[in-house]
Amino acid sequence: MDLEFAAKAMKELGHPTRLAIFKRLVKAGYQGIPVGEVQEELSIPGSTLSHHISSLISAGLVKQHREGRVLFCVPQYEVLQEVIDFLQAECCSAQKCD
Repeated sequence: MDLEFAAKAMKELGHPTRLAIFKRLVKAGYQGIPVGEVQEELSIPGSTLSHHISSLISAGLVKQHREGRVLFCVPQYEVLQEVIDFLQAECCSAQKCD
């Protein structure tokens, strides 16, 4: 993962509403959750929710798929793990060993 990609992901998660949405998606698991359920549970207007989900999609953190008339949001756990790994990659590497 490069610096720009990690920065984009963290920027999108840095917004309180997007972070709340993403946390709810992560809670739902690998099967995802219908957008309508997210809207209802978090009490977010539809147009606002759509805007925030689009931001998460553009950062690669979320994908969507449709089952009939229901639109599902699915968190991308691999991308989340890549961001975490990026942050930890050089943990303590500048520390001097005695």
